[in-house]
This record gives sequence, structure tokens and C-alpha cells, in this order.
Amino acid sequence: MGTQGNDRRIDYIEFNVADIARSKTFYGSAFGWTFTDYGPQYCEFQDGRLTGGFTTLAPVNAAGGPLVILFADDLEDAVARVEQAGGSIVKAIYSFPGGRRFHFGDPDGYELAVWSDR
Repeated sequence: MGTQGNDRRIDYIEFNVADIARSKTFYGSAFGWTFTDYGPQYCEFQDGRLTGGFTTLAPVNAAGGPLVILFADDLEDAVARVEQAGGSIVKAIYSFPGGRRFHFGDPDGYELAVWSDR
């Protein structure tokens, strides 16, 4: 019988960023994330379900890597929030089997997506 819990599940996501304050402003405005500062070079974020971090300890490398996908009940509202927070829409809302999604670029150039089953 296997164990339940967090074994073999994504536990934390870390972004190398150029400006922690700018990243906090963007993600706080666009998605309502909260933050805990751990000195001038590291900040942890909480989205209500997953935690991660912003750090200036390594250079920004926004190209490549896995695509981080957030969920939203209302995609149109999420697009508006991303744009109001200073993000750019990379791929407009489109349908796929199981729902719809869009991709956006954050202030450091990371591409993320937001999906909805509605």
C-alpha cells in the first residue's frame, strides 16, 4: 500500500527574476498572490495552493523549460488582470479538448499559461 500526500508531486516552483519588487507587484495584481520576504534576494509566494519563490541569486533565463499553467474560473477576467498588471498576451484565448487557455509573458519574459474548463 502506497503512502498518500506530497510524495512525487510538484512541491515548489522558483523563478529567477531581475527585480523581486516588480515580480511581487505583477503577480500580486494579476493573481492575488501573497508574499513572504527572506532577505533582499529571495521572496516566497503563495497562491493559495502552491508555494514558490522569486530570487535574484541567478540570472533570468526565461526561454525554454516546462510551461507553468495556472487555473482561472474566468479567462477573460484573467486576461484583463494580466494586462492591467503589465503582462503581455503571447497567445490569445483558444480552445482545446477539455477547456480554453491563453499564454502570457511576465515582466521578466517568462511565458506562463492560464486555463479554464469553462
